[in-house]
Amino acid sequence: MRRRLHALTAALLALPLVFAAAPSAHAADPTTLTNGFYADPDSSAKRWAAANPGDGRAGAINASIANTPTARWFGSWSGAIGTAAGAYAGAADRVDKLPILVAYNIYNRDYCGGHSAGGAASPSAYRSWIAQFAGGIANRPAVVILEPDSLGDYGCMNQAQIDEREGMLTGALAEFSRQAPNTWVYMDAGNPRWAEAATMARRLHEAGLRQAHGFSLNVSNYIPTAENTSYGNAVNRELSSRYGYTKPFVVDTSRNGNGSNGQWCNPSGRRIGTPTQLGGGAEMLLWIKVPGESDGNCGVGGGSSAGQFLPEVAYKMIYGY
Repeated sequence: MRRRLHALTAALLALPLVFAAAPSAHAADPTTLTNGFYADPDSSAKRWAAANPGDGRAGAINASIANTPTARWFGSWSGAIGTAAGAYAGAADRVDKLPILVAYNIYNRDYCGGHSAGGAASPSAYRSWIAQFAGGIANRPAVVILEPDSLGDYGCMNQAQIDEREGMLTGALAEFSRQAPNTWVYMDAGNPRWAEAATMARRLHEAGLRQAHGFSLNVSNYIPTAENTSYGNAVNRELSSRYGYTKPFVVDTSRNGNGSNGQWCNPSGRRIGTPTQLGGGAEMLLWIKVPGESDGNCGVGGGSSAGQFLPEVAYKMIYGY
């Protein structure tokens, strides 16, 4: 009897330790820890409108674009990435808002497209960069879009390069799980016109989607929300049938108000879409690309560089012409 009591006492003493370790690292929902989305006070649209108050386009750009919560993109231009990501997440946290951050610095970025080529100097440099990115956010609530185009941009890559890229993404997810428990990370899954749903499901899974909160669609593209939602559901059907799980997804609606004319690089006649919100057919509709920022030296942005703010393009996008 005494032995049984001793064993029971030992088991009871161990229980608090078991319970303390039980919650998942991603148990927290950042949308419930904040009061709405964060509008970047230093976005390219906001800076332009503030610097050009006498311009006839400034009022419309300020009202329709600059004050809508939109993602901030981080890459080599961001300086010390831990400091930069931490400062941005901290600024949002101080006003109880949820920031949207884009990690855009993977080694061999935009390897096949070329308009946004660059990124970290090596896989090891990327591992260090993304670890500092996650560490900068730390415990603050955040949404992170992980490396747009990285899983769609396979057309000119060999298998060794694909394996290398998928390893970098898997490693990135591990860093967020370890260092940023209140961050929802969405792996980028391209768009409905880039890869078949079955192909994208396989790429997502092989790159570590189980560790992510979900996946993102239509980043920097113009495809209608309904088409993206249908595609996201198709990807989830493939994930369910092949791997036994599904994930929530978000859609970039910043420039899909007039849908797509089949061109992806600064097409004319496009329009801003549904502003950032929860729900809307996906888990969230987000402005990930800033309307008016160039896709590169192409289309109506001829002579510009990727990311450069073009006020005339932004102005026309408000009205859809």
